[in-house]
Amino acid sequence: MASLVTALRAAASGMEAQSTRLRHLSENIANADTPGYQRKTVSFAEMAQGTVATGPVMLDRSPLQSVYDPGNPLSDDSGHYDGSNVDLVIELADAREAQRSYEANLKLFDQARQMTQSLFDLIRR
Repeated sequence: MASLVTALRAAASGMEAQSTRLRHLSENIANADTPGYQRKTVSFAEMAQGTVATGPVMLDRSPLQSVYDPGNPLSDDSGHYDGSNVDLVIELADAREAQRSYEANLKLFDQARQMTQSLFDLIRR
């Protein structure tokens, strides 16, 4: 019984971690055109009994994209301003990976829940 509870905890923590990751990915996508925006990344840390937790949110230190728009009030003398360092292709690929990982954890959670329910049904007989 303890191993089923451990599996439920591990799957739930995985879903929570991927949910946090998806939230930051969606923030990155929403701010892709915001001048000076730096992409946010989330790291994962293994905790006790196979559970996962998110680490601190970090800013991507890659250089900001230089955008040429002489009519923009943020432009310098050469007509350029700093855009964001968000690459939509990378964000969408990361979002797909996070979604699939969330779904895998959800299936694991559901399987452990069903096994627990079956165990309780056997005990009641």
